[in-house]
Amino acid sequence: MNPALRLGSVALLVAAWLVGSHLVGSRLLPAPQTVALAIINEARSGALAFNLGVTLLRVAASFTIAMAFGTVIGLAMGRMPVIDRLADPWLVVLLNLPALVIIVLAYVWAGLTESAALIAVALNKLPIAIVTVREGARALDPSLDEMATVFRMSGWTRLRHVTMPQLAPYLAAATRSGLSLVWKIVLIVELLGRPNGVGFEIGVAFQLFDVTRILAYALTFVVVMLAIETFLVQPFERHVSRWRIRPA
Repeated sequence: MNPALRLGSVALLVAAWLVGSHLVGSRLLPAPQTVALAIINEARSGALAFNLGVTLLRVAASFTIAMAFGTVIGLAMGRMPVIDRLADPWLVVLLNLPALVIIVLAYVWAGLTESAALIAVALNKLPIAIVTVREGARALDPSLDEMATVFRMSGWTRLRHVTMPQLAPYLAAATRSGLSLVWKIVLIVELLGRPNGVGFEIGVAFQLFDVTRILAYALTFVVVMLAIETFLVQPFERHVSRWRIRPA
């Protein structure tokens, strides 16, 4: 998108925010400058950086766990019909089970611990990764497998140079869709059972009806999320899909 259009969009949002603040009152919708001051105060105290850091660590850990297991299981289900038939019912259950149920059960069974929080987030992301990678495994070119067999490639060489390049666009899609889900689930997990993080701070602010603090943490979290999407996820997606672009 054109940078000028981005800036215009942000300016329009801020203008609408100012109008809304005047219409409904600063108690329900604090003005942008009030929220900006709250962000500065939280940053100066160190609380903002600490809670953002904790939340990002949880996002990274749970996302890595889900992608690792999701890639292995999805590849196995896509390549082996027997495993696909055995695991498909459980995959359907995980896809349709509400996130809140998984989170509550994880906390009940494992306690209000960090491991329970990470498992709950990873389980919510896992089925999406499996489904996406499974479709990629089903779409693998059999002629390339035959070539790998003819050249007597080892399992690792075949995986690295034949399978993974074909799966890369599907892994990029799983990364984008998975991150969009993990961002949301982590905040719920922190709200329900962790003593720190952005979700916890938003929960405390909600109990105090502190809309300014809610918006301060929410907006900071959104900015970080957009930065990761713009500077990490999108370039990765373009990189792994570059072979699809044909010269004119």
